[in-house]
Amino acid sequence: MDRVSALDEPLKKTLGPATAKVMAEQLDLHTVGDLLHHYPRRYEERGQLTTLADLPLDEDVTVVAQVADSRILTFNHGRGQRLEITLTDGSGRLQLVFFGRGIHKPHKELPPGSRGMFAGKVSVFNRKLQLAHPTYVPLGRDGGESVEDTASAVDDFAGKLIPIYPACKGLESWKITKAVDAVLPRAVEAADPLPPALREGRGFVPLPEALYKVHRPETKADIEDARQRLKWDEAFVLQVALARRRHADAQLPAVARKPVADGVLDAFDARLPFTLTDGQRKVTAEIFADLATEHPMHRLLQGEVGSGKTLVALRAMLAVVDAGGQAAMLAPTEVLAQQHHRSITEMMGELAQGGMLGGAEHGTKVVLLTGSMGAAARRQALLDLITGEAGIVIGTHALIEDKVRFHDLGLVVVDEQHRFGVEQRDALRSKGKQPPHLLVMTATPIPRTVAMTVFGDLETSVLDQLPAGRSPIASHVVPAQDKPHFLARAWERVREEVGKGHQAYVVCPRIGDDEDENGKNGGNGKTQQAKKAAADDAEKRPPLAVVDVAEQLTKGPLAGLRIEVLHGRMQPDDKDAVMRRFAAGEVDVLVATTVIEVGVNVPNATAMVIMDADRFGVSQLHQLRGRVGRGSAPGLCLLVTDMPEASPARARLGAVAATLDGFELSRIDLEQRREGDVLGQAQSGARSSLRMLAVIEDEEVIAAAREEAVAVVARDPELTDSPELRTALDALLDTEREQYLDKG
Repeated sequence: MDRVSALDEPLKKTLGPATAKVMAEQLDLHTVGDLLHHYPRRYEERGQLTTLADLPLDEDVTVVAQVADSRILTFNHGRGQRLEITLTDGSGRLQLVFFGRGIHKPHKELPPGSRGMFAGKVSVFNRKLQLAHPTYVPLGRDGGESVEDTASAVDDFAGKLIPIYPACKGLESWKITKAVDAVLPRAVEAADPLPPALREGRGFVPLPEALYKVHRPETKADIEDARQRLKWDEAFVLQVALARRRHADAQLPAVARKPVADGVLDAFDARLPFTLTDGQRKVTAEIFADLATEHPMHRLLQGEVGSGKTLVALRAMLAVVDAGGQAAMLAPTEVLAQQHHRSITEMMGELAQGGMLGGAEHGTKVVLLTGSMGAAARRQALLDLITGEAGIVIGTHALIEDKVRFHDLGLVVVDEQHRFGVEQRDALRSKGKQPPHLLVMTATPIPRTVAMTVFGDLETSVLDQLPAGRSPIASHVVPAQDKPHFLARAWERVREEVGKGHQAYVVCPRIGDDEDENGKNGGNGKTQQAKKAAADDAEKRPPLAVVDVAEQLTKGPLAGLRIEVLHGRMQPDDKDAVMRRFAAGEVDVLVATTVIEVGVNVPNATAMVIMDADRFGVSQLHQLRGRVGRGSAPGLCLLVTDMPEASPARARLGAVAATLDGFELSRIDLEQRREGDVLGQAQSGARSSLRMLAVIEDEEVIAAAREEAVAVVARDPELTDSPELRTALDALLDTEREQYLDKG
């Protein structure tokens, strides 16, 4: 175990307390091993040694030359200074230029007659070749060093690949380079997680060599060798963790819930006014096959916005009720829980009133359980669950409380799973006498590699076919700053839709007033910096707010229309009342926050205007857009922004407007955000273990690593024969990370 403890040594022992403190606080690096896995972001290449007569323009070069003269010049009426140094090597001349405070050191170190080695990019100024602020190494005066010394210094300096590290305030890349130099000898003690047969079979370099090559490459081939090896480590260790999770889950007992003929499911199907899509039939068959086994189902159901996931989940819940069990659906917000309860009871009709006057013979009770319910309604719902009277419960976090008891919980459906922490899902699953079956739903399309990486312990079903009758959604970017008349036209379009008897959403990023002053992020410096950066981007204007926009629309372009607001700070009853009025067609325009992002279903709403659309992520915009076009009339989504045409934000909005393919958009989103968010850092509280692997680009690596991981775990589930792999699992997947992976 000594080999392990060397990499676990705290950085303050090696680097000193001041540097270690900055590394811990700013970069989340605590041990020697952490620093060894803090890889360079890129490499700068110093040019090979070049004579002054052959300098190529706009290229990085390294030259050895003598200082011919050196002078400090003033400009800007004496307020600015620059140092100009002329070099010669017998073949030509080159000018060096330094500005501001950076002039004093080179002025002192490079007097006329001295020699040095200089690296930088060649440019032209006043018809002279020059290097601006070059990197240099003084070599003394002619005769001051031996030819061998000079040759050695030149070899060390020219043509080198210089690692550039992800840095932070107070710790520049070159300081990190120095710190890495201090710990790099420990790389020989790194435990290699890849089984020898796998490593040799795929021709990978050993881990210590990969660490040396990634930090101090001699050639570009070294970097490639190291990257391939280190990517594999990350993919393989993660896939082993997931394979072990799947293996452990497969050992758990569960009650098989086989569909029963002539039960509530058949009665429900008989009253459906439409036929299921082929996709819904296929996914349902996969789910029913899982439910019929004596091990818990762990399935991810991902589907485009409006693809009919709720119907598929409801049929699974009814199948479990027919088999004598109960089903619970966990929703992230009260608005969504109430919406699900309303739509499910409407779809089921009298079948949702089992045991009640007027209820169907085959029916069951469908109850709602949220934190804001009155005491009497809450007591009745809890009673219906413990007696088994209620076959289906739909609720929020309130379902997880200790006092909630089930008669026989058979299936847990988690809607929009990324909104929930692991503990919450586990708490609900623990309420079954045996582990219940689990169906996780998401409307955020997930590329295959992300599904393999993030949800690798779940089998995946995809609904990519929209039900018949769904209408296309036209999306357009509205550049309000560049073309104000476009925004005026947007409000005219909303009026036109309302004139046809339809309704519209207006979405804003903020509620309004002083909500952010004392919000939950109030003390978080990083968050404040992020807010400031976002505000700077939009010319220091705070994000538009629901309260303000609703008032402006009521008095201005939408005067005379029935406008109401909806946001998260409203009382639950008030929110529900607004949604009911909107669903009933009593409200023309709903001005809301992203509280309407998922699950809200009002087929008569055809238009959506998203204010400050650049403040939202790509996938979020796609989710929001999915609230319109849910009926027979075509949908319209207008993305309003103040960002200039050439900005990355406008490019992002252009991508959303250009396609309705959620999988394509999720790739764009992921490429922009990188993997940290996707891997759930916020949920796990742990640093992402992916430093080298890019889940979009490295699909082949992930797929191959998954195959190898499955084979290793099948042979040796406890990894008894692979102690180094176990060590890597412990190091990369700390306790919190393991919990995050434990979605089942």
